[in-house]
Amino acid sequence: MNIINKVTLRHLKENKRRSLVTIIGVIISVAMITAVATLGVSFLDLLIRQDINKNGEWHVQYQDVTPDQIEGIAKDNETQTLILSSDAYANLEESNNEYKPYLYFKNYNKTGMEHFPIEVLDGRLPQNEDEIAISEAIESNAKIDYKIGDQLTVDLGDRLHKIEGTPLTQNHSLQRDEENIIEELESNETKTVTIVGTIERPDWEPTWAPGYTVIGYVDEKSLSENDTVDAFVVLPKVKRSLFEHAENLANTHGIETVSYNSDLLRYYGVTKNDQLRATLFSLAGIIMGVIIIGSVALIYNAFAISVSERARHLGMLSSVGATKKQKRNSVFFEGAVIGAISIPIGILAGIAGIGITFAFINKYLQGALGVSENLELVVTLSSILTACGISIITIFISTYIPAQKASKVSAIDAIRQTHDIKLSGKSVKTSKLVRKVFGMEAEIGLKNVKRNKKRYLATVFSLVISIVLFLTVSYFTDNLQKSLEMSQDDLQYDIQISSSTLKKDELDSFTKLDHVTKASIIEEAQFEALIKLDEVPSQLKAQIEENKLPLEDGKFPYYVGLHAMDEESFNAYSEQIGVDPNDFSQQDTPSAIVIDEISYQDYASGKFIESKSIETEVGNQIDLYLMQFGEAENEQPERELVSSLQIGALTDQVPMGIFTASLGGINLIVHEATLDQLGIAPEAVSTYVYLNSTDPMATQTAIEDRKETNIHIYNVYQRRQQDEQMIMLMSVFTYGFITLISLISVANIFNTISTSISLRKREFAMLRSVGMTPKGFNKMIHYESIFYGVKALVYGLPISVLVMLGIHQSIGYTFEYGFSLPWMSILFVIVVIFLIVGSAMLYSISKIKNENIIDSLKQENI
Repeated sequence: MNIINKVTLRHLKENKRRSLVTIIGVIISVAMITAVATLGVSFLDLLIRQDINKNGEWHVQYQDVTPDQIEGIAKDNETQTLILSSDAYANLEESNNEYKPYLYFKNYNKTGMEHFPIEVLDGRLPQNEDEIAISEAIESNAKIDYKIGDQLTVDLGDRLHKIEGTPLTQNHSLQRDEENIIEELESNETKTVTIVGTIERPDWEPTWAPGYTVIGYVDEKSLSENDTVDAFVVLPKVKRSLFEHAENLANTHGIETVSYNSDLLRYYGVTKNDQLRATLFSLAGIIMGVIIIGSVALIYNAFAISVSERARHLGMLSSVGATKKQKRNSVFFEGAVIGAISIPIGILAGIAGIGITFAFINKYLQGALGVSENLELVVTLSSILTACGISIITIFISTYIPAQKASKVSAIDAIRQTHDIKLSGKSVKTSKLVRKVFGMEAEIGLKNVKRNKKRYLATVFSLVISIVLFLTVSYFTDNLQKSLEMSQDDLQYDIQISSSTLKKDELDSFTKLDHVTKASIIEEAQFEALIKLDEVPSQLKAQIEENKLPLEDGKFPYYVGLHAMDEESFNAYSEQIGVDPNDFSQQDTPSAIVIDEISYQDYASGKFIESKSIETEVGNQIDLYLMQFGEAENEQPERELVSSLQIGALTDQVPMGIFTASLGGINLIVHEATLDQLGIAPEAVSTYVYLNSTDPMATQTAIEDRKETNIHIYNVYQRRQQDEQMIMLMSVFTYGFITLISLISVANIFNTISTSISLRKREFAMLRSVGMTPKGFNKMIHYESIFYGVKALVYGLPISVLVMLGIHQSIGYTFEYGFSLPWMSILFVIVVIFLIVGSAMLYSISKIKNENIIDSLKQENI
């Protein structure tokens, strides 16, 4: 080690406080980068494991393949694991649940049973085609007591819709009309099988599925030339080219249908939707750019203040013969020492912090949402190397610029410390208005700001970065949740009950079942309305012009969903949107609440778009016509007017049980009494009951136990739970990130201001020595805080808006909705910036205000 480096180390040890401040700044920055990278990797790992646990591990599915095609798939170099699967239905004559009259045979080869989530409760899984494992639900729900060792003889086949002739799957509930079942089982094989085990009801079996799952066995060797099965492929490495490769493989072997495990692939960062891919990459680029800028700002700020303070030390080295290169290398060596200490600690701190966070999050997720998988700490070499690389580059940049400046300063200027402050009368000139309005203290504060321009700009820059970080992440969080909600159905209920024969009063009894916490009865009818072209939203106008859609007397035909809510539900909904329910239930003229904001997916572009359903105003009238079903446009009969409704309120809030219309449709919410006013025929009305329950499965069982005929139960609890889990997990990720950014920003500001104040001890001592009172001194500090805050907001808010526009543009590749500023977040930032700046300055001043004036004047460094 040369003498210059030894002197640098000694200087670092002697100035422990300054060195510690710089080390802490670098540690915070490295910890932030490491924590964010680890959080992102761990979160994606959770989503991958959760999806595999629920839906199995596979990437590509080739449907209805023959043995020859299976051989071609198996030999493909991109096939790591090949899973074979087939399915069929058989009648379950003894079932006590009339909505589940089938056994659903889901057959796998040995590999499939390992890669799909099957939980064995008793016995074992089948090992040949003559064995099966049955679902526990057959005993608990169908009330059939099968035992291991029992033999079943079944006719296997496919479910077909009697009228449409289309095949039906487990996602289709039992098909009924008003009186009869309108589906049939087309059998093609009779088979005798032995029960060898019992399994837990699979998560991938929908609650409304008409068949109880039975696990069977697929033996590839026994397949004939005409037999077909589904082939699921696990790839050795998930990459973007898998889509093209799978299509080419299918074309080569004559396979007609290829599908993909889209959710799982998306978590790996691979998607066939180019617009979604562009959204993900552009968002990732913006967020990582913000993080890197914040890190550079934090580390550079710490080193800039450090090097500025030790300019006197560098000048002394120069005076005893140190060359420019040696002075520059001295600063680089200091950076290397700081980095060697800070980077390992920062990485460990970031990993430890995320690990502790996960420990708390997992308790909440498992307790509140019942997530089967834990957030596990996943540390990858790439995330560690990324954190190290960014930190090393940042430290190099942070030391390079100050080192270059220090090497050019003459020894005399450095020792006198006159290089940072070069004044002219013009540079510190202030407006006379400042003294008149705010007093002498404000003028002195403003002159101090101008005189210490570099330190002032460093502090303002730190504040600007903090503002941009907070507002950017806040806006990103809000838009992420909005995008997720737009892409998923807004399922606000657990169970839907419908009936073609039961009256409303009879259905009301279901709302009083045990475990039911909230209920709503809605009567629905479908109509059409003619909407003026100037009331049609711009998106629909564009489609009308582009596709030359027909108009009637200059009006466009809308389909209308009329929803009549029971009195209690309607009153609660009216209060929720801020209107008086009496204005709708006790008026001579029928009135309706219009849901005027919708989100829909444009399948041409793949975008999810938020739009107005109609551009109208309260007080306008909507005429309702019977639906038309003519065979051709020229054969449409004359429209029959049913009634008219006045628009009593417009809202974007959707009540429980109602799905918003797509573009070209509208939802009207009315009080139940309005149906009588409109004179709508009872046969035109469908009645639905929507329930929320603390135990949806028990509630469904209670409904089924009533043995009511002609009712249909739709249990969406599991699907809604998955949606809520996804939103919650995304919220945990984003709000954890925003909390981390906020804490780092506050630490950055306190670090900058406290160090800057400490370097101005002599300046403050001079002011006190010429008679400035403590009151005047505090007043001056308050005005300086205001100047810092105002300047930071002047720069920070416009930059934040530009970054928000960039995020909005990135999201616009997939989700289309209007740009709006987060005004509450902006107001919060304005208040907090002044609080933080003021607190930091007062805290720093409190540490030096009682020091001896003469000692402070003599003191030359911290």
